[in-house]
Amino acid sequence: MNNSYVIGVDYGSDSVRSVLVDAGNGREISSAVFYYPRWKRGEYCDASSSQFRQHPLDYIEGLETTIRECLRKAGDVDIAKAVKAISVDTTGSTPVAVNEQGIPLALLDQFADNPNAMFVLWKDHTAVHEAQQINDHARKFDVDYLQYVGGIYSSEWFWAKLLHVLRADKDVRESLYTWVEHCDYIPFLLTGGGHASTIKRSVCAAGHKSLWAAEFGGLPPNSFFSTLDPVLDGIVDRLFTDTYTSAEAAGTLSEEWASRLGLSTDVVVGVGAFDCHMGAVGGQIEPYYLSKVMGTSTCDMLVAPKEEIADTLVRGICGQVDGSIIPGMIGMEAGQSAFGDAYAWFKQVLMWPLTNILGDASSLNEEEKAKVFELIEDQLIPQLSKKAEALPVTAASEMAVDWFNGRRTPDADQTLKGALMGLHLGTDAAKIFRSIVEATCFGAKSIVDRFIEQGIPVKGLIGLGGVAKKSPYIMQTMADVMNMPIRIHKTEQTCAIGAAMFAATAAGLYPRVEDAMDAMGQGFERTYEPRAEQVAIYAQRYAYYKKLGAFIEAKNE
Repeated sequence: MNNSYVIGVDYGSDSVRSVLVDAGNGREISSAVFYYPRWKRGEYCDASSSQFRQHPLDYIEGLETTIRECLRKAGDVDIAKAVKAISVDTTGSTPVAVNEQGIPLALLDQFADNPNAMFVLWKDHTAVHEAQQINDHARKFDVDYLQYVGGIYSSEWFWAKLLHVLRADKDVRESLYTWVEHCDYIPFLLTGGGHASTIKRSVCAAGHKSLWAAEFGGLPPNSFFSTLDPVLDGIVDRLFTDTYTSAEAAGTLSEEWASRLGLSTDVVVGVGAFDCHMGAVGGQIEPYYLSKVMGTSTCDMLVAPKEEIADTLVRGICGQVDGSIIPGMIGMEAGQSAFGDAYAWFKQVLMWPLTNILGDASSLNEEEKAKVFELIEDQLIPQLSKKAEALPVTAASEMAVDWFNGRRTPDADQTLKGALMGLHLGTDAAKIFRSIVEATCFGAKSIVDRFIEQGIPVKGLIGLGGVAKKSPYIMQTMADVMNMPIRIHKTEQTCAIGAAMFAATAAGLYPRVEDAMDAMGQGFERTYEPRAEQVAIYAQRYAYYKKLGAFIEAKNE
């Protein structure tokens, strides 16, 4: 273990971050971040139609740049020689069409600017219609192929996105060999894979998004898909049967990538996984504690021993899969389609005058305009939080529903919309912001309630990610709404650190990922306790939130 280092790579929605970590104690040696340039320019996306696509070059350039920068910052050539493994986590479900050689079609000249040949980001909701068709179609079969994904298939997932792309684009349909998750593509790339059939698919992505289950012997049969739409005929035969946990190796660095990164071809590349799953490990998840990775959206993970779960299936979550988070345990996933994104939306609304009017102000020079814009952009959410925290909470306070990007769980429905209610002439920005914060916390509580209602206890909460670290107001509101403590992990980059823990396990430095967690975990920095006086009022407001949500849902039918 002496002088052994690992690299964790965390692909987020707008950037990729790599961390170089001491495998013996989890100490972060260096880190680097790369913001996707094409994504930053808004290319290939159309928010009005919920289309969010990312070019593979953003991912590939970011991979090389951040790892090389980590090694440069470390400043010691011996560290590079002592790197044992790399593991990667990504957003998901974020799949892409590839050819027979496993090359994303967008890397070919004829598809270089075709959004349908690019990665379909997790929050792309262009496949709402296809998801509903899958749900309707599944009810025709004796076998319930949706039973391990909560009983409802989502437009955010693998098959719905594939069907939408195949229907929308004849050229992509004729050139596609198979369909690959981002977390499975990057290890394939790093190991120099030459044929799509050799891609090692993670049980994480396969079980939670692709309808793979050991109980089915793999994926549903071709007949399930061909009778849904003939464009899917034969696709399942070009996908996969076997899956792998992230504690296993996908291979070692190819000569090309070893040279590009300045590392050895002996470096092990671990099987990939979704960011939230590796984040839960980086945040030292425990059985029956709901680990919440809180960023633009939330992913809520819970692990439990197989023998204790037995035949219990939780309806309306994002699946439960043997080995998807920690090998040997059942991993369960839920989450919210908008969390930080809800706050970002409101910030964007309030920034409208600066974005649209400040540029035309002749009384200010460009430097002054930039300073004004930067000041307000940086201070808007912190000041709103400060003002909102000071407001008294009453049963009649403004109310919001958090479905600004649809609803992920419980019971996925991306057609639902958010709402604000109870506004009056005394309602100001801080009060609206407070209602949005409360709504995101109420949405989180509905997930906990679903687990408990379906027979899975929730003993406590673990907060991970940027929002958990940076917003005491939101976290205290969460504890009050949930009426349970929430522990905040010390590590800023739990997803990347979790990837590093899996890298250490895949390289054989630890026999189990639990051992890597114990040795490399950094512990918790604080705990938010529920306040009795707030718990009672939030219980009333939560009941109101549920009634308002039910009204919106009924009107949506």
